[in-house]
Order: sequence, then structure tokens, then C-alpha cells
Amino acid sequence: MHQRPTIAVTCGEPAGIGPEISVRAACELRADVRSVLIGDAALLSSIAAAINPAIELVKLASMAQLQQASVMHARDQLLVLDCPLPVPVVAGRLDARNGLSVLHTLDLAIDAALQSQVDAIVTAPLQKSTINDAGVAFTGHTEYLAERTQTAQVVMMLATNATPQPLRVALATTHLPLKDVAAAITFDRLASIIDIVHDDLQRKFGIARPRIIVTGLNPHAGEDGYLGREEIDVITPVLRAAVAKGQDVKGPYPADTLFQQRHLANADCVLAMYHDQGLPVLKYASFGLGVNITLGLPIIRTSVDHGTALDLAAQGLGAADYGSMMEAIRVAAQMARASRTIDPS
Repeated sequence: MHQRPTIAVTCGEPAGIGPEISVRAACELRADVRSVLIGDAALLSSIAAAINPAIELVKLASMAQLQQASVMHARDQLLVLDCPLPVPVVAGRLDARNGLSVLHTLDLAIDAALQSQVDAIVTAPLQKSTINDAGVAFTGHTEYLAERTQTAQVVMMLATNATPQPLRVALATTHLPLKDVAAAITFDRLASIIDIVHDDLQRKFGIARPRIIVTGLNPHAGEDGYLGREEIDVITPVLRAAVAKGQDVKGPYPADTLFQQRHLANADCVLAMYHDQGLPVLKYASFGLGVNITLGLPIIRTSVDHGTALDLAAQGLGAADYGSMMEAIRVAAQMARASRTIDPS
């Protein structure tokens, strides 16, 4: 494949900031990463022209064209796989008539990654309601990726390089009501999640012996059962089993004191038990510079740590911060390089 990592970038909800941040980030990183923007070429061309008239967008008829020497593009060119929108876009205003086209960009990216036409995919934020209003039951990027790749279980991880050392936080549960979290943390499920985190840190991040530290579920990690028994009955037995398999896993630790430098300095990833236990810390430290990574997939997928920001899009070009999109592309490229080193196929 091409010397630089080739990354498919889906531009997300066209009425949001996705198209702009995708163009800006791909443009900034084009010397190191070969990004292929997937979206409406006319919309992306108008954005590129407003940002930098020197940037030329080169349309691809299909991802197969990437293998042709003619698309070894020049420094001031960006590649675009055209996915036309049925109706014109008004920034900040959702239109369900464009929902299926948005979903099609994701299909094109997934297919390209599964066929090894690209090294990874990066997704700009989309609006779930637009796709549902278009008649397709859609709960989110992660669930759709798992279904399309026939992956039984995936793990959500957010990461940032904006802290003194890289901080990665994986989640044992994601978008669940708090009252349902304890029941979702079973021995088999938690053991599988640790396996996925461990294996992907090796295969996709190039970490030979990943060090994973795990939070408890309850305050003070249950305080020897006084504040809950999940640590005693489930989490600790899972960690013992993981250690017996040769995995470097430690815990469970109280979540309120775990996120300190003296603990994080000896860890490659923190596994938190639920969404609002681990992510507030990471987002406080790095909002706008975080990256959402889906572990467990047969492909590499990263995304931004924010939503469509329709209000910013309505203000016009220049209002949106594209730092998270740049980080998402950078991390996807790093993961692609690490994966090549470990598995050249």
C-alpha cells in the first residue's frame, strides 16, 4: 500500500461542522497522511476553496482508483470519494432527505477498510436523528460498525496526547442508565473486555506488554464489601484470571484516586466500569483534543470527541475547532503504522 497511511475520512452530518473540520484536518496533515474524504464533492470543494484557494480536490470514481499512479496526488490536492447529497445543505439545519447519503459514506469507508483499500477509517460526527428520520434504525457509529463487521463485542476507548503522557480510558459499559451498570458487569463480559483491550493495545498500538489498571465499581472500590460486593464477587476474580493468563492487569482501584500521575505513569490504559466514571477526567484534561477509538473491530476506527455542533456550523466557516479531528487522523495513522509493524499482511 502507499508509503503514507491511507485513511478514509467520513465527513459526517453535512449541516454540522464535520465537512469543515475534515477538510481542514486532512489539509494540515496531507504531508504525512493520505486522507480520502468521503462526502459530497461539491460541498467539500466549496469549503476547501473558502479555506485555501490553492487546495484542489481530486474526485475518485471508486476506492479502487487508489491503486492507480494517477492519484498519487500533489501536495496541494486532497482526494475525495464523491457521495452526492440529494438536497442542498443549509449549515445548522438538519434535513432527513440527506440521511441515507450520510449513512452511505460510512458503508463506503467500512467496505474500503475490510478490503484493505485503506489502512483505517476516521469518522466525523453525524446526527443519529437524521438517519432515523430517513427510515433507518440507527443507534450510533459504534453499533453500526460492529454489525457491519460482524463483531460480537466492541469496546469504547477515549485517548489523548494532551496530558503529560498518553492517557487512554476504556469502558466496561458505555451508554447504560446507571441503575443497569452493575448487572452488566459479569465475569464473562468483563473478562472478554479485558482480552479485547489487551489484544488491541498489542496489535494496533504496538505495545508488547500492555499494562492495564482497572477501577472498582463502587465508592472506595467497595471498601471490602461494606459499600458493595461487585469488586469481591466479579471484578477481582476476573483480574486474577487475567493475571493467570499472563496479562499485566491490576486493580480494582478506587476511581476517585486512580487518576493520579503516580498510578498513570505505570499504565498504558485505564479500564473504567462506566461512562461517567472515566470520561469526565479525560475530557476535563483534553476536551477538543481527545480521540474516540473502537476496540475489537477487524479494522482501525477513530473519531472525534464531540458532536455535530450545528450551532457552530450555522455561524459559518472558522467557528469550529478541528483539533480533535486532527488528533483522530494522527492516531489512526499511528495505529496503522503499528499494525503494519506487527502484522505486515
